[in-house]
Amino acid sequence: MSKTDDLKSKLSLPLIMAPMFLVSTPELALAACKEGVVGSFPALNQLTNAGLEQWLVQMNDTLADMRAKDPDATIAPYAVNIVVNKNNPRLEDDVKLCVKHKVPIIITSLGLSQDIIDAVHSYGGIVLHDVTNAGHAKKAIAAGVDGLIAVASGAGGHAGTMNPVALIDEIRSFYDGLLILSGSLTNGGDILTAEAMGADFAYMGTRFIATVEAKADPEHKQMILDAEAYNIVYTSAISGVPGNFIDKSLEKNGFDVDKMRKEGPGVGKLKSLTGETKSWNRIWSAGQGVSNIHDVPTVHDLIDRFKKDYAAAQQAIISKINKSKKPPAPPKP
Repeated sequence: MSKTDDLKSKLSLPLIMAPMFLVSTPELALAACKEGVVGSFPALNQLTNAGLEQWLVQMNDTLADMRAKDPDATIAPYAVNIVVNKNNPRLEDDVKLCVKHKVPIIITSLGLSQDIIDAVHSYGGIVLHDVTNAGHAKKAIAAGVDGLIAVASGAGGHAGTMNPVALIDEIRSFYDGLLILSGSLTNGGDILTAEAMGADFAYMGTRFIATVEAKADPEHKQMILDAEAYNIVYTSAISGVPGNFIDKSLEKNGFDVDKMRKEGPGVGKLKSLTGETKSWNRIWSAGQGVSNIHDVPTVHDLIDRFKKDYAAAQQAIISKINKSKKPPAPPKP
């Protein structure tokens, strides 16, 4: 069985909940896993290596208990995001913990490491890697990752600039393995759209920020409900790496949003005009799909909605295909 088919067999929907900085916790991840969707969180959302170990124990014990209580239920595996960067002082220790506790899926970003890939493979885990273009994808494939997360234009957080159709088509021209699409996906119909474009799974983050279980600040959730696509600003001013952020949160922290828009994403890291040194944790990310987010449901209710929308979208496509078929020519006399 391929890695794609194996992962799909463990899910109720071809969907992975993206790990979100300061938002994702075991509570959110477990809520998704319980509904048959991969839940995740960044390792760095825990302030210490010891705290991360507590989270991993919690995830493994709770999922084992769920599966024991209901063996017929579809309980999805979980993922941990590791920032593979020389500026991450906890990288080595966090990886060791993930190996020790056999985290099923590792999501790597901002760098590749053959040692990490080999370590995860040693216990049967899989590595998914963020890419924003074909060059990144080819390097990740050569390194031996098990799947690619194609981060297209409009995704929340650190996003690429390529149109999703172009990005998926380009990657598929040389890669037939596990492929995930990220960027402005917010509903069950979008999951089917990702598959129709050539991806195997959809990757959603912003839609899950506006859920009951998400640890996001209530003001962050409200900004998502109020925002439209235009309110998402693509800039490198916050971290030095281009990403999508909500304009109101930028303005509240002393940034000149009009200037950011004019100068574009390459403006480079900037200091807030207010002089706050920790304003970054009040600058909130979101993707361009915010226009489709209007409520704050529980994860259970949201995924139940996704399942219904996904099935309805499938039927709608079948109906369109059937209507487009030409009727048979009448028999000749």
